[in-house]
Amino acid sequence: MKKCLLYVAIISSLPLVAQVKKQNVLVDKQIISTSTASIKDKIKGGWAGQTIGVTYGGPYEFHYLGTMINDYQKISWPDGQVKRYFDLEPGLYDDIYMDLSFVDVIEKYGVDAPVDSFASAFANAPYPLWHANQTGRYNILNGMKAPASGYWKNNPHADDIDFQIESDFAGLMHPGMGNSASVLCDKVGHIMNYGEGYYGGVYVANMYSLAFVSDDINFIVSEALKSIPAKSKYRQCMEDVIKWYQQNPKDWKKSWFEIQRKWTEDIACPDGVFMPFDISARVNSAYVLMGLLYGQGDFGKTVEIATRCGQDADCNPSTAGGILGAMLGFNKIPDYWKNNLKEVADRNFVYTNISLNKMYELGFKHASQMLQRNGGSINGDKITIVYQQPKPVAFEESFSGFHPVKRKWLGWNSDEVNDHYEFNFEGNGLTIQSGMSNEWATTTSYVFKVEMDIDGKKEILNLPYNFRIRRNELYSNFGLAEGKHTVKIKILNPDKIASLQVKDLIVYSNK
Repeated sequence: MKKCLLYVAIISSLPLVAQVKKQNVLVDKQIISTSTASIKDKIKGGWAGQTIGVTYGGPYEFHYLGTMINDYQKISWPDGQVKRYFDLEPGLYDDIYMDLSFVDVIEKYGVDAPVDSFASAFANAPYPLWHANQTGRYNILNGMKAPASGYWKNNPHADDIDFQIESDFAGLMHPGMGNSASVLCDKVGHIMNYGEGYYGGVYVANMYSLAFVSDDINFIVSEALKSIPAKSKYRQCMEDVIKWYQQNPKDWKKSWFEIQRKWTEDIACPDGVFMPFDISARVNSAYVLMGLLYGQGDFGKTVEIATRCGQDADCNPSTAGGILGAMLGFNKIPDYWKNNLKEVADRNFVYTNISLNKMYELGFKHASQMLQRNGGSINGDKITIVYQQPKPVAFEESFSGFHPVKRKWLGWNSDEVNDHYEFNFEGNGLTIQSGMSNEWATTTSYVFKVEMDIDGKKEILNLPYNFRIRRNELYSNFGLAEGKHTVKIKILNPDKIASLQVKDLIVYSNK
């Protein structure tokens, strides 16, 4: 069995005790000795691993919904693959450029940058967003502050994967200091997520943090789980995956089927309720964990299994590849995988002024600051880390008392009928999906004004036509009394060219 870093001494009220431990245990406030070269190598491995993973899984993103990519379908890794995506489909790298938005805030305003700085950078960035990120952006641009912007009553995507795929930076700047990483996650993650969506980012950040101080992937995934409250369903799902792996360590497909059987109910994401599509943090974290466990420290097996699990099949190998890349270090990632990065190492990721090579430098700069802030030291090539044993963040649960009971196609188009629509439903909550006649418009400034009337209580909604700042859904409400309700929708400023399309109604009940 692999061991944690070999040289460890325990902090006490006395001078540093020169005790050496060789065991698969780390204790709070242990001093871990390492080198500048090692920390740099692991930071480089983390960012490189993410980039490789997302590129590898890119062609399969959400092509396999509720099913796996079977063995007979080969997943290729041709020369020049990363450069091709940089040239032709740079938007694939949302896993990376989202992280870099927050890295840039830290670089400009310091590690104590207020949450509003992160929220503003994220909300006003030029790139498109989806799901929890897009709803968080809409909420912020319309006057709502974080953490309310990510809270489940304001964001039906609160449990989605979003923060999980952009929390890597928090772990990579906190070597062996998972609790400090969790503090940063609390600040940034609640801009767009809550509950399980937030926990996905906390867990990922803590795995990255542990990857600096252990080379045992089984220890990393189990120890990092201590950062998640025991009574949360998210942690229970991850514990199940670990248990199923221990029962079937040679056959990842058996564990995959167990995940499908027990954990694939999506409660709130309007695209996933009663549908095979699943962008929940819970299920996609389980697939990341599958890659890490069944990959057994092999980079290729890790990203392949995380991809073959399906659903968000580019983000999951990106996360798994980043964590394993940090554990191995860049130098130990096989050349077969990292040679593809050479052509783009100095090219900025789209929507940023940061390249991989620049990110390696910024990563070490920010990690150095956090090391010293948390009691560690840097003396030439010698670095000491004051280890933080992961502690659970606060318990959060989204959508308690709300169960989806009906999905119904409404199919109303404001151009084809008239400027108002009415329907009845019975339950304690609803979400109304919507769209625009030109889904990808980004140049118009037109904003629909819509009056939403539920049982005589009226609210005016601003619905921008511009895709970048658009609202994901027409309307959500998770605060109604159980019973019968009447909904009236009226467009106050119809447009002759554009049209609002009302799509599915999802009804909730506490029964």
